[in-house]
Amino acid sequence: MALIRKKLWQRNGNELQKRKKEENESDDSKKEAHENAPFLFVKRLQLGYDERMHEESAPSHLPSFHGLGIAPGILAILEKLKYVTPTPIQHQSIPTAIQGKDIVGIAQTGTGKTLAFGIPMIQRLAQIKGQGLVLLPTRELALQVDEVLRNVGRSLQLRTAVLIGGTAMGPQVYALSKKPHIIIATPGRLIDHLEHRTARIQNVSIVVLDEADRMLDMGFAPQIKKIFQALPPPTARQTMLFSATMPREIMTIATAHMKLPVRVEIAPAGTTADRVTQELFIVPKAQKIGLLKKMLETHNGSTLVFTRTKHGAKKVVQQIRALGFSAAEIHSNRSLNQRKEALAGFKSGMYRVLIATDIASRGIDVVGIELVLNFDLPSTSDDYVHRIGRTARAGAIGHAITFAEPHEQNEIRAIERMTRKPLPVSKLPELPPLPPMHFSESREYQGRPQGRSYGGGHSGGQSGNRPRNFSGSRRPSPNFRRH
Repeated sequence: MALIRKKLWQRNGNELQKRKKEENESDDSKKEAHENAPFLFVKRLQLGYDERMHEESAPSHLPSFHGLGIAPGILAILEKLKYVTPTPIQHQSIPTAIQGKDIVGIAQTGTGKTLAFGIPMIQRLAQIKGQGLVLLPTRELALQVDEVLRNVGRSLQLRTAVLIGGTAMGPQVYALSKKPHIIIATPGRLIDHLEHRTARIQNVSIVVLDEADRMLDMGFAPQIKKIFQALPPPTARQTMLFSATMPREIMTIATAHMKLPVRVEIAPAGTTADRVTQELFIVPKAQKIGLLKKMLETHNGSTLVFTRTKHGAKKVVQQIRALGFSAAEIHSNRSLNQRKEALAGFKSGMYRVLIATDIASRGIDVVGIELVLNFDLPSTSDDYVHRIGRTARAGAIGHAITFAEPHEQNEIRAIERMTRKPLPVSKLPELPPLPPMHFSESREYQGRPQGRSYGGGHSGGQSGNRPRNFSGSRRPSPNFRRH
């Protein structure tokens, strides 16, 4: 961490020297400021405000990372990475987080929440003692966050350790032995390390819960409580929660682990992205594949298709391939390497269609998804928001189509209450008959025990790994379990 602090000082000094030369400042007071730049910068950070950055910020109508209290060294990195204009959640959260205050951040999916907590965490860890800890619900989200943090901290020689299920413990233990500045983990695997005493979190000074509603959902509450028991008390750490949805009962649990949190709400919980157009088809189950084929022929871009179960995903991907479309699948029965290959192929265009369960609805950042199609309705209305948030990311335009069977009217009403807008119903087009398709069930999916959801490790509780339905009660059928 001392090395990161040194790098920041060096970048700060170099930046001020460059500006001094360009501006040809001769005033004695400015010369003194130049010679004592590190001290003055620390003073400005204590105030949570960087006057020099404010003076050179972009026009008022264009938000800028300048003026948010970010160190010049990190500003230079952001500029190099082509981060020019902060998103609303970044613009509102970064100054508060840099001051060390607890935050509950609510913003639509795809609005850049990772940098909203990542920039303050990297900067504050260069100034204070301790480690950072980021808790997330899925392996894929953990790897994505690690990539973003490493990109920002690479020139500062930031060290991270990723603790997720589906991978060997050995490399993770080795990463922990290097004393990483930031630990990025799923709850189950972190508890595994705590029980084996290969990880210690007593010195963690900054904690982030990303996708906090899922992290603190009933299935994960025991894990979160156990982790918080091993952390320093709330008064000795900074805690930040970020998500697209934040139900009232979850806020009650979250505030128990925080000290006077500042709520930063860019949009009301459950709000969908403005540039996503939505469409609903009422379709019998037997006609879903035919309608899916019609939609893929109508919309030519990359498409993310959601099914409720992993077995459904396997069946749909086989049917789509039989119809001549390139497709891959991602769910909890796939190994981590298989998931990585599917996502990489989807990003590169090798696969036009990616079939996924809700494991992919949280935090998978694939640029340019033109269509999200809900082949099955999600288990909860919250997950609908996260699903369609995979398109129209960062101001782009996207479209979301939902298939609902005639008996699923209550679920549709629950989604409309959550999003505060009706789903436009489209007329079912004429569907030509499909050729008969026969698929043999792969042994990989026969008699195999249920995979661990959301990153491996311990399950959330005896009944916690079964999601609530739209009305809040437990679903009795195993067909409605989340995968």
